[in-house]
Amino acid sequence: MSSALTDLFPLPIVQAPMAGGVSVPRLAAAVSEAGGLGFLAAGYKTADGMYQEIKALRALTSRPFGVNLFMPQPEYADPGAVEVYAEQLAGEATWYEAELGDPDSGRDDGYEAKLAVLLDNPVPVVSFHFGCPTPEVIESLARKNTLTLVTATSVEEAQAVERSGAHAVIVQGVEAGGHQGTHRDDPERDCAGIGLLSLVAQVREAVALPIVAAGGIMRGSQIAALLTAGVSAAQLGTAFLATPESGAAAVHKQALTNPLFVRTELTRAFSGRPARGLVNRFLREHGPYAPVAYPQVHHLTSPLRKAAAKAGDAQGMALWAGQGHRMARALPAGELVETLAVETAAAQAEAASAQVGGAFGGPAGSAGR
Repeated sequence: MSSALTDLFPLPIVQAPMAGGVSVPRLAAAVSEAGGLGFLAAGYKTADGMYQEIKALRALTSRPFGVNLFMPQPEYADPGAVEVYAEQLAGEATWYEAELGDPDSGRDDGYEAKLAVLLDNPVPVVSFHFGCPTPEVIESLARKNTLTLVTATSVEEAQAVERSGAHAVIVQGVEAGGHQGTHRDDPERDCAGIGLLSLVAQVREAVALPIVAAGGIMRGSQIAALLTAGVSAAQLGTAFLATPESGAAAVHKQALTNPLFVRTELTRAFSGRPARGLVNRFLREHGPYAPVAYPQVHHLTSPLRKAAAKAGDAQGMALWAGQGHRMARALPAGELVETLAVETAAAQAEAASAQVGGAFGGPAGSAGR
């Protein structure tokens, strides 16, 4: 199955599906055209909106691509806690002259309708976030020749992915920007995330699935190290967020390398689920009090975030970013894929040279001197 996946794209580079308007068709097309695997993010879109983006992407490239779905969320939010948080956000609503959103706008993200579209109009790859689909869903997509990937943030989740029959697991380290793809939102695990290399090693010993590694990857040297560690490909999000083709707001792209934003944190402030973003005023002021309530808090804060983006106010936006954000390069997406490929090959060649040199008792090229 590793070859079935990697045969779709010649370079071991996957563009992460970033919901909220970032992973637009032009970005996915540019990545796929350059030899990577571009992805559309269906999260927060209607089924028809997703279908229209798939049509737009197919008009831009004939290369394989993927579509990402959010799994429906169980009901575990405390309505009272959400109401209290809404009261705490009243000042933000006044400041941005915006109404708070309806927290009860829906928990399933149109999952069944989107699945129906993808079964009627199959795409090469479908990935899942925030949980694991049933074996029946995986099998139904497989019958359409669609490969399936599921995000996991622990060994236990990776084992669940293997039991589902998915073709590969996306191993997401705690370094990753945006939402952690945990299968169950357990607040006791908020500070228990595992770094990518450690998690990859653990998952490799626990499951036989091909691994796509995600989390803080910004350079080809990191991709080379992960390939050596046994992964099939690397998934990069923040690295592509800064590209011209990305649908991210200009102020978000600029913030990635702005010295004003020196670090990232996992926060529930914007969505009610742990997500890594640049530390700004909104995160500092509201993160400590945000309830465990996804997607209720997401719906609640959506108008505030949109108003802040419209005003160009980075201090009120969800500035999703991985730990490597300061290494972002504002290159065209296709050029970035090519640059990453060159860096990866150079790092692999250097490692091979060092290994050969070590076999002769010294650095490469020292034999016979």
